[in-house]
Amino acid sequence: MRRTIVAAVVAAALVGGAAAGAAVTAYDDDWPHPMMSGEVSGWTPGHPTGHMGGTWGGHHVSVASEQEYLAEMVAHHREAIDAARELRRSDRATMRRFGERIVQAQSAQVAQMEAWLGEWYADESTDTDYEPMMRDLTGLAGDRLDRTFLQDMVGHHMAAVMMSQHLLASGLVDHDEVAVLAADIRDDQHAEILRMRAWLRDWFGVGWMMP
Repeated sequence: MRRTIVAAVVAAALVGGAAAGAAVTAYDDDWPHPMMSGEVSGWTPGHPTGHMGGTWGGHHVSVASEQEYLAEMVAHHREAIDAARELRRSDRATMRRFGERIVQAQSAQVAQMEAWLGEWYADESTDTDYEPMMRDLTGLAGDRLDRTFLQDMVGHHMAAVMMSQHLLASGLVDHDEVAVLAADIRDDQHAEILRMRAWLRDWFGVGWMMP
């Protein structure tokens, strides 16, 4: 019965991901609203193909179990939270608000994932081989801070999107709650990728390329 319920949740998450392109979370009226119909570096929301499995840009984006996904995503989120805190120094109010939202949303998700790891996988190690994806932002300010953050965080979000999609498409989910969280991470971060790429274009006249 548990597997049947989880399968239904995963199926709904995959179908629901297709709607992410049509509904971006409304943050502030002054934020750009990029087109949502395109793919992100070979990945389309809700599509079980593209860059899944193995590595992407030298980083691990496949998982072998639900427990591994949670442990890897905790480490991944922590790096994003640390980087987003640096945006408190940004000259742009939009970027400061964006950083605050990343810290708030991902801190809550980390707390939830750590609680699940403690409840369901207390006897398993949470050590990971996570490799940092963000450059050191502590010495940057002004446009250099904003541009470097956006360039690095686009790739950082892409890795989370693909890891979440891999979990959902692989049949490795054991708990309904994790399927819902993975779909939320995939869809929310996909929307944020498109916003960040729009800011790179509008503020700095550059596109995003994999480092």
